[in-house]
Amino acid sequence: MEPQLADSSSQRSTALPSSEELNAELLDIPEPPDMPPAVTPPGYDDALAVAVKYVRAKRGGDLVGVILVGSGVRRAVTAHSDIDLIVLVKGPADGQEMIRVADRLVDIRYGEHKTVAEDLDYSPRLAPMLRKGRILYDYEEIAAQLIAKAAQRFRQGPPAASLHERIRLKADCLHWLGKVDDLREKPSTAQYLLHIFFQECLTAFFRTRGLWLTAPVDTLRFLASRDPALGDLASQFLSAATLHERLTYGRRFADALFRDIPLPPRVD
Repeated sequence: MEPQLADSSSQRSTALPSSEELNAELLDIPEPPDMPPAVTPPGYDDALAVAVKYVRAKRGGDLVGVILVGSGVRRAVTAHSDIDLIVLVKGPADGQEMIRVADRLVDIRYGEHKTVAEDLDYSPRLAPMLRKGRILYDYEEIAAQLIAKAAQRFRQGPPAASLHERIRLKADCLHWLGKVDDLREKPSTAQYLLHIFFQECLTAFFRTRGLWLTAPVDTLRFLASRDPALGDLASQFLSAATLHERLTYGRRFADALFRDIPLPPRVD
């Protein structure tokens, strides 16, 4: 019986197809079809031209000026840069609109031109934003006069923060820090509140130091150039690995930032 089993096993092994026979049964893999040429998205200038055309068509005779601000005038345009427009009109038009041109977002802020000119005396953001604006449309040089006024206002410096405002800024930042301390057991919420705290502190830095607000992308670099110690604490705060470490550096940052500003008086 054993020789018969061996013979049967030998017959089965010889009946298996060889690799050449298996390969002969395979069909050739077809070549992939040619892909259509990629459509090149409109460049920044093309998208900007479309956005201006849209604004002019929408506002018509009410329009007196279109000014480009933001990264488009700072020579910092990237593939993902938005287009920021200040649109000056004759009538009341305080508002904001967001549209898309191809893959770019266009942020359009409308304002009555006389009101915008008056706001230059009080706003901590308008003068640094408008002084280097690029005029895309101008009626009777209204936009040009506004930019000239913004440049003059920028040279005068921002409005000084009163002692009351300084105390309020300190109290607001410490309020957010206290909220974070109360919510240690909810790390996600605490981290979110720490982000708000830090943004409030950055605004307080510019207001208490009598400085114009910079573009967000330049804020930390500007802070470090003006106050290296404070800039180092900001870097440690942002790079902290744990909530406890970030809260610790946040307290140090607030202490250094508001060192010479008193707390609100107690009356109890």
